[in-house]
Amino acid sequence: MPEHAQSTSHQPSGPDAVDPSGLFLRLHPDTILRVKAEPVGTITDNVREVAQRMLEIMHLEEGIGLAAPQVGLPWRMFVCRLPADPSADASVGPGLDGFVSDTDGKPLVCVDPVLKPAGDLEPFEEGCLSLPDIRGQVNRPTLVAMEATALDGQRYTVQAAGLLARCIQHEVDHLDGVLIIDKFGQLDRLRTRSAVRRLERKAR
Repeated sequence: MPEHAQSTSHQPSGPDAVDPSGLFLRLHPDTILRVKAEPVGTITDNVREVAQRMLEIMHLEEGIGLAAPQVGLPWRMFVCRLPADPSADASVGPGLDGFVSDTDGKPLVCVDPVLKPAGDLEPFEEGCLSLPDIRGQVNRPTLVAMEATALDGQRYTVQAAGLLARCIQHEVDHLDGVLIIDKFGQLDRLRTRSAVRRLERKAR
């Protein structure tokens, strides 16, 4: 995996003011990770180019999801790609009925998402590309309905379960400036404290 520079500078926030080639993965404690992102609104060619660059970064980092703040942009946008779940028959698509747990290995771009979580809370170990080598239990609802805008400018709905539901909620947390370490229980906070501090010292 590539070595990452650490920076607290932000890219211009306008949807036509970003050079996608200058985007890179931001690590804690970069201040952009604590910014509440702003709606993107109109889908422009630049937004599409940024989304493609985000998918490239996510692939390089071997992740399944990446939010715009993680590449330095205060935009309400994230991307994800989950391999097909062998126990499920359906793939994610606009207007799909029922719940799905993956994206059938296809990229899903979510602009200005709105969530309606449902189901019981369930603990599951999560990691984060912006917090390398730090993992802990996070409680999340097992189901979520998401409405978002696709790169063609059309709104669509996904009803997600399983890992996809968790991934969507994780990425939307990033859009609100929330990290998994904020949701760890006391034991996981103590267990990962040294690793978090090492990241913070490295950024100085």
